[in-house]
Amino acid sequence: MISASKPIIAVDFDGTIVESKYPKIGKPMMFAFETLKRLQEEGFVLILWTYRAGKYLDEAVEFCLDHGIEFYAVNKSYPEEEYDDKISRKIAADIFIDDRNIGGFVGWGKVHQELIGGEPKKPQNKKGLLEKLFKKK
Repeated sequence: MISASKPIIAVDFDGTIVESKYPKIGKPMMFAFETLKRLQEEGFVLILWTYRAGKYLDEAVEFCLDHGIEFYAVNKSYPEEEYDDKISRKIAADIFIDDRNIGGFVGWGKVHQELIGGEPKKPQNKKGLLEKLFKKK
């Protein structure tokens, strides 16, 4: 187990980090990865907590890694935890971010505001062809 100075956060994948398209992976939700990265920078511990298993879970973990997020643990409270039917499957987390909350998912802008403060930074847009062509010199 870790000793975290900030809360441990369990985060759902489908419908929360990405649009719900299970078993496929949907597009990232607006500000999801920007907020998750900022939470990690601020010292929050992130656990991926999802219905996915097997190859679908592996795909979700890889998708997150490709977007710069490596979770402390996946579907368990700590990396070394071994599933045993004698222990609870409840994740030991302080905060759960999930689209199945009462009232639904509040959005990553609200999550950022509540846990870090302020608004998430918008992703850097690559300049389009027209902008490059008509850029004033």
